[in-house]
Amino acid sequence: MQQFTLPDLHSMCPLKDATNPHHKSAAAESRAWINSFRVFSDEKRAEFIAGSNELLVSHAYPFASYERFRVCCDFINTLFVVDEISDVQNGVDALSTGMIYLNVLKDPTWDDGSKLAQISREFRARLHKHAKPNCQRRFYQTCADYVDAVGKEAEYRVQGKVLDLDSYEKLRRDNSAVYACFAIFEYALDIDLPDEVVEHPTFKNLQDWGCDLVCWANDIYSYDTEQSKGLEGNNIVTVLMEANGFNLQQAVDRAGRIWGDLMDRFVEERKRLPSWGPELDRDVNRYVDAIGHWVVGNLCWSFESQRYFGSALEEVKRTGIVRLRPRRVKTKSDEIRIYGNQTKNLSRSPFGVRSVQASMSYLLICTLFLLWLYHAPIFESL
Repeated sequence: MQQFTLPDLHSMCPLKDATNPHHKSAAAESRAWINSFRVFSDEKRAEFIAGSNELLVSHAYPFASYERFRVCCDFINTLFVVDEISDVQNGVDALSTGMIYLNVLKDPTWDDGSKLAQISREFRARLHKHAKPNCQRRFYQTCADYVDAVGKEAEYRVQGKVLDLDSYEKLRRDNSAVYACFAIFEYALDIDLPDEVVEHPTFKNLQDWGCDLVCWANDIYSYDTEQSKGLEGNNIVTVLMEANGFNLQQAVDRAGRIWGDLMDRFVEERKRLPSWGPELDRDVNRYVDAIGHWVVGNLCWSFESQRYFGSALEEVKRTGIVRLRPRRVKTKSDEIRIYGNQTKNLSRSPFGVRSVQASMSYLLICTLFLLWLYHAPIFESL
């Protein structure tokens, strides 16, 4: 049985973890809310519960009030639905799925009758209750980038394409939705940063490298789960194996060293933040602290949840060794109910597209998506 040893990312991380005191009750509310839509098969629901998404939110947003923490949980659970659907779709369908979510964010009256539209609408209503204009604008933009990247990821998966490192880094920052998770810091903290701060090169570096730290750790920890589902093409470990001719352990080791270097850069870059005055500096530091909470919280949650290591979690924690699971065969449990009580086979488009037609359709939808994004009034009015 093939196996690999995890790098000790915790030992390279000087950041301090914390959890939200509202986790237990607010998490239960959010979990009950998403389960009420009955979008998961029994197996998928078990994965959802074992993954403990709300525990990740507790680590990532320990500073949020009860109401705002609940909304953050709702967002992560909504992303879980979108991610689970798109993971077994081609580029055409994955982009179409993402557009359901985006269309509702743009216009809450938009409806295609799907459960995803209803989920998105209810989440949007709670977010809008307190989100400030800058937060809304940035959040919607990062969500649009996420949907576009998920469509590209799905198309690459159908093609069996593994990107080079630079191309993968850009795609991964967007398709991870980590930028969107960062964008709601302002909502969770009840702050409103001006563009001059958010667009400052040092601030942008901290966001980019914080995002990379979350993504690279996620890729290392999730590699076994992804390879067992045939989804490992979108993973830094696979990218490093393809680019350098590494075996699995060599690629994991290199990914760990990259992570350690990124952490060092992140810590040093924070010291270079300029001053914008006492009040704004306080908000900026709270935001950067929040990035740190996401980074270290992701590490901690990965060893508290069965999301990545399943029933082998305790063994992995004790030994640091991950033993690869066999490839799964897709079954009815991979179907997700997004329209009424009917299931959809999400591994194919409604047209059975698997060829040149898929690529052409994908390019057409991408073009329409960019036109929609450019003319979307919600971005222009905020």
